[in-house]
Amino acid sequence: MPRSKAETAALMASPDDIEAQFYEALREADLERLMALWADDEEIFCVHPGGPRVVGADAIRATFEAIFANGAIAVHADKVRRVHAAGGAVHSVVERIEVPGPEGAQTAWVLATNVYVHSAQGWRLVAHHASPGSPREPPEIAETPSILH
Repeated sequence: MPRSKAETAALMASPDDIEAQFYEALREADLERLMALWADDEEIFCVHPGGPRVVGADAIRATFEAIFANGAIAVHADKVRRVHAAGGAVHSVVERIEVPGPEGAQTAWVLATNVYVHSAQGWRLVAHHASPGSPREPPEIAETPSILH
C-alpha cells in the first residue's frame, strides 16, 4: 500500500530514519521505496561491493533493479558510527548480510558509508559506498594504526 506524504515525511525526519528505511527496502527488494530515499540531485552516487562508482538516479536505479532481480538482500546495519553536522550526516556501518549457500546461510560482513543531506524535502541519501564482503566480522581499531595506507 502506498504511503501518504505525511507518512513519508515522518520516515525522513532524521538520517537514522532514512537509514532504517534504506535497509528495510533492501530486505524487501522494494525498488520504489529505495529510490524515494535518494536526494533529487544529478550527483548522487553508489558504489556496490567491488563495483564501479555509479552516478545519477537512473544509473543507481538500474543497478538495484539488477540486484533485486535475484531477490531481496538479507542485510542488517550493525555498529553504526555517526558524524552529524549542520545539514549533513555521515554513517559508517558494518553490514551483516545473510547469504544463502548449499550448506545453509552464511554470514558476510561489508563495511559501508552512507551520506545524508537535509533538504527542503527532509533528509535524503546522497551516497552509499560499500566495500567487498568478508566472511569475518571486521575488527574495529579505536587507536591510530601504525599504517594508514
